[in-house]
Amino acid sequence: MIDFSFTEWIVTGCLLLFFTVQVLFYILLYRLPYVYEKKRKEKPVSDDIFPPVSIIIVSKNDGDELERNLPFILEQDYPNFEVIVVNSRSTDETDIVLKATELKYNNFYHTYVPKSSETVHERKLALTLGIKAAKNDILLFTEAYCRPCSSQWIKEFASVFNSGKDVVLGYCKLLVDKKAAFRGFIRYDNLIHYLKFLSMTIAHKPFMGIGWNMAYRKELFVNQKGFSPILNVSEGEDNLFINTIANEKNTEVVISPESMTETSIVNRLSVWRAMKSKYLHTRQFYKNSSWRILSWETFSKYAFYAALTCAITLGVVYSNYILLGFATLLFIIRFGIQLSVVNKNARLFDAGRFYFSLPFLDFWQPISNFRFRRKQKIRRI
Repeated sequence: MIDFSFTEWIVTGCLLLFFTVQVLFYILLYRLPYVYEKKRKEKPVSDDIFPPVSIIIVSKNDGDELERNLPFILEQDYPNFEVIVVNSRSTDETDIVLKATELKYNNFYHTYVPKSSETVHERKLALTLGIKAAKNDILLFTEAYCRPCSSQWIKEFASVFNSGKDVVLGYCKLLVDKKAAFRGFIRYDNLIHYLKFLSMTIAHKPFMGIGWNMAYRKELFVNQKGFSPILNVSEGEDNLFINTIANEKNTEVVISPESMTETSIVNRLSVWRAMKSKYLHTRQFYKNSSWRILSWETFSKYAFYAALTCAITLGVVYSNYILLGFATLLFIIRFGIQLSVVNKNARLFDAGRFYFSLPFLDFWQPISNFRFRRKQKIRRI
């Protein structure tokens, strides 16, 4: 029988501890979305109530995207809704597209940000103008470069509001070109990004949302005096405002395939980095601490990899095959659980499939986020 040295016992204990933490995160938190959607399908949902909805889109030089995507929004299978586009000082053909669309659809309206307005809070001003122009209490937000995945998009969100919720968070798929570099990483990063805050929302600890697909009541915006609490931050108004108004009782998710939006704007890593960076930068301004729970997942991940490396090294150097086999077994078990949870969510969100690339993506993704955040800070200095 091989005796363990004091160092080997310490390494084995750390390995087992961080393995347990990792497994608990995947089983108790990250598996929530697909379990939630499975239970939702089993419950009968009343869809005979159609509260009026206002869809708000801010556009800046997105004329081509608006021309492609507005018909998918304006031709929704829903009896009572309006679409408001705010032209945020565009210099392309946006105004022509909006005027032509207004002639075709009687529930479409557009307004604009005055050219004399300041540029620091331009998007906040544009959103405020759209919200004030909205006739309805339920406000559904998306972007000019996004479009609904089905004609039931509005209905899916409305059904959640019918249950008494005030904030509803959805999912947006990335349609990344198959020839694009880092396609697998971009899709994985988007999946994990949504998986984290949607899982926390289902666990009644919401902390952010993304304006590509989300909704809240106009009453909340009025009660918060608009974006005044976050005027000190130049960007990230979507996730910061959700962080301000969302709580364990008033917030829910809608993650059915019919409720999703999709976008093809992310065609290379630099575009994704630019979009992702603002969410990483504004995280420091979050009021609640729910997001900090996820930092423990990241810490335990690298601690597990470090302990695993030490255990394998000690096992090889000192011919401790029990330690080597134990470390290998824990890695295989964790990988199997991770593979199952990630791919079940990937199937739900149509984010592809991940196999032997998963350990590399899992290891590199937090490092990539750190680099994104670091570059964002350097750019602001």
